[in-house]
Amino acid sequence: MASRPKVTQQKRARERARQERQQEKIRRREENKVRRANTPGAAGGGEDPDIAGIIPGPQPSPWGDELDEKDEETT
Repeated sequence: MASRPKVTQQKRARERARQERQQEKIRRREENKVRRANTPGAAGGGEDPDIAGIIPGPQPSPWGDELDEKDEETT
């Protein structure tokens, strides 16, 4: 009969640990929500940082093709 109370205590400890983890998750979610709301560029309030500064239209070549065109024009 000694094992019976031990199982109950273990079950209570597991349940308590589960509740603590759940509370920790809730606290982290709320902190993240506040942090995201205070960050510039939040949804509906700014520009997407991934595309900030991109100009629509043709972009200059990253390989320097315009240098080759200038050399051909001068010859």
